[in-house]
Amino acid sequence: MAQIANTNQKTKLTPNPSGKRQVNNSQKPPLFRMTNYILMIIGVVLLIIGLFCLAGGASANPDEFNPEVFNTRRTVVAPILILLGLVTEIFAIMWRPRVKENQEEEKAE
Repeated sequence: MAQIANTNQKTKLTPNPSGKRQVNNSQKPPLFRMTNYILMIIGVVLLIIGLFCLAGGASANPDEFNPEVFNTRRTVVAPILILLGLVTEIFAIMWRPRVKENQEEEKAE
């Protein structure tokens, strides 16, 4: 079987030993860049820190009330850290770098 090349979408169909065609997308840019991965790691770290801040406050005796459950760390700081982590994750997934004009002209040709 001969190779079929599609110049518009930069995809090549190549024959497989089993006779089926296999799509080779070697020209596509990666889905996420290094910056995206770094932002994702920062978001996960913020989420983990927020969950650790939220944990604890249990009483040794279940009949006694422990006022440590409602301290500032658990009611204010931990939820803010968790929300910041989630916003960072969403931003990391949605962010794309700007394409320079020279790169756009090269892709058009």
